Amino acid sequence: MKIENTKAQMRKGVLEYCILLVLDGKPLYASDIIDELKNSKMIVVEGTLYPLLTRLKNAGLLAYKWEESTQGPPRKYYELTEVGNEFVVELGKSWSELVEAVGTIKKSKS
Repeated sequence: MKIENTKAQMRKGVLEYCILLVLDGKPLYASDIIDELKNSKMIVVEGTLYPLLTRLKNAGLLAYKWEESTQGPPRKYYELTEVGNEFVVELGKSWSELVEAVGTIKKSKS
């Protein structure tokens, strides 16, 4: 088993949560979302992001709005819905519990 495969699977497992966190509090254009994820070492490409954004939108967690751009065609900006905001809060609780559980297991093996 290769470590890179496992690391990629771990990233995929938390990518939706990270996208929601990036959008928490501000609407963003897709390339801005990618930049923020890359800056955080959550490597993602457009081919991965757009299907996730569509799935999150279809689940009612995201909405989008079109805004005119001075540098070309209108841009689609994504933002959390009210349901999305509530979902992020709940995922945050689950994430904290998971981190604590893994930390407990790591400590017991030290």
